[in-house]
Amino acid sequence: MADALEGKTVGIVLAQRGSEEAEFTEPKEAVEDAGASVDVLGTETGEAQTVNNDLEPGDSYEIEKTFAEASVEDYDGLVVPGGTVGADTLRGQDEPVAFIHDFFATEKPLCVICHGPWTLVEADVVDGRRLTSYHSLETDIRNAGGEWVDEEVVVDEGLVTSRNPDDLDAFCDKVVEEIEEGPHDDRQTEDV
Repeated sequence: MADALEGKTVGIVLAQRGSEEAEFTEPKEAVEDAGASVDVLGTETGEAQTVNNDLEPGDSYEIEKTFAEASVEDYDGLVVPGGTVGADTLRGQDEPVAFIHDFFATEKPLCVICHGPWTLVEADVVDGRRLTSYHSLETDIRNAGGEWVDEEVVVDEGLVTSRNPDDLDAFCDKVVEEIEEGPHDDRQTEDV
């Protein structure tokens, strides 16, 4: 698996503050260990403060590129971590929502965990999809036309979702597997 993603580039989204640290660091480490290069994307470059368990300060990490500087075509996969405040902040901003919407339309793997699926709801890409999330998002996902299920990791034609940090091992394995597999040409994107 050390070279499964050799030559591939993965974008990982990070809110200026409030993204869950483990949901950022563990997928980043997994794709880097598999040989991918990673760009950390945000609304502005500079330091971003993560959290642990939503309430405890985590470490700070560098946002390397803004969404305005990045292109969805540059990435073989995109990862969106959770964190209640981080995901809520991202879904309230036009740039990350538009980037996620446009990335979904590329049919390349989009990997989202915990509260991160709020961004999928806001990007209007949930309708007709089977996915999971932190349990409190169930109604939001159903109201957006998605089929919410309570499973460790769910894959729907390259859309990878997990519930919470307890699912990170399974999530990271699927992230690497799906990005290695590549685009899902059978993903229905006519309405996206």
